[in-house]
Amino acid sequence: MTAARVHVGGADPYDVLIGTGLAGELPALIGDRARVVALVFPAPLTGLADPVRAALAGTGYTVRELPVPDGEAAKSSSVLFMLWQEFAAAGMTRTDVVVAVGGGATTDLAGFAAASWLRGVRAVLLPTTLLGMVDAAVGGKTGINIPAGKNLVGAFHPPAGVLCDLAALGTLDRADYVSGLAEVVKAGFIADPAILDLVEKDPEGAARPDGPHTRELVERAVRVKADVVSADLKESGLREILNYGHTLAHAIEKAEDYRFRHGDAVAIGMVYAAELAVLAGRLDPAVAERHRAVLRSVGLPTSYSGAEWPELRAAMSIDKKSRGATLRFVVLDGVAEPGRLEAPDEETLRAAYGRVAR
Repeated sequence: MTAARVHVGGADPYDVLIGTGLAGELPALIGDRARVVALVFPAPLTGLADPVRAALAGTGYTVRELPVPDGEAAKSSSVLFMLWQEFAAAGMTRTDVVVAVGGGATTDLAGFAAASWLRGVRAVLLPTTLLGMVDAAVGGKTGINIPAGKNLVGAFHPPAGVLCDLAALGTLDRADYVSGLAEVVKAGFIADPAILDLVEKDPEGAARPDGPHTRELVERAVRVKADVVSADLKESGLREILNYGHTLAHAIEKAEDYRFRHGDAVAIGMVYAAELAVLAGRLDPAVAERHRAVLRSVGLPTSYSGAEWPELRAAMSIDKKSRGATLRFVVLDGVAEPGRLEAPDEETLRAAYGRVAR
């Protein structure tokens, strides 16, 4: 089947290809001006890079393999510094390219390394997880974590291209695949209700990488993100809607020392945002219940009580959507009707968490 091509517009446009067997597209994306290709991939999952190695064999590039820790452990200043040192040792210039193969943490790290090396070299991303395909690798956000919070240090750096090879999804365990579905469901609630319909009709199929609608779900979620970031790369307005559910989610991840799956945290965060909108008189309670029903149907969590509210509330104050001392939330006024809720009172914030923690 021919790969789907989703265009991401803006000052630095690029395409996202969705299909199978896409590594052969790499040489054309890298181009003939590059001499060095820095191949970044998770050390425990070196086999994921095999198709890339094969695609680059005999092309004349000097391929420098740079294994990094798997998961969020890669997104640290020490790992970033290591990549810079390796780039220097390889003699990377502005015409050279970083190629990242792995989940969202790997593409976030490699993208930031590319953005910061020589003030910006090209990056080509090959996400291998559902979360990476529909979220992290599309949109140009890159970054690392620091003790104060997740993704607080980074840059906007659109990739030269993104290759979403759906065959890689078969390597995921069910829990990781299902976790990625949270971002797909999010796209349904903020912009494309057809996603919700597909999940509700066949939740078991949606929860499997070989399900009958996997490609359509990925395409639809990518198109939602592409449309938003094409209009607003640097999160000056519209792009904030992509953070639906993320304010509490990032607080949970911090409280759990980043050992909590991102998608699981986002699922809980969406339920929280829905309850917050209900308490603010902006959302029908039936839509909040639909959040729970859809998320539960594919095996995602809808409640959380692992940390006390004061700890989570303090972490939420550092959220990137805040402006000064004003806490801002993305909420819904209805399905596919996102809006913003600014400075909700503390009792409402706590009460909404009570509905999630119970």
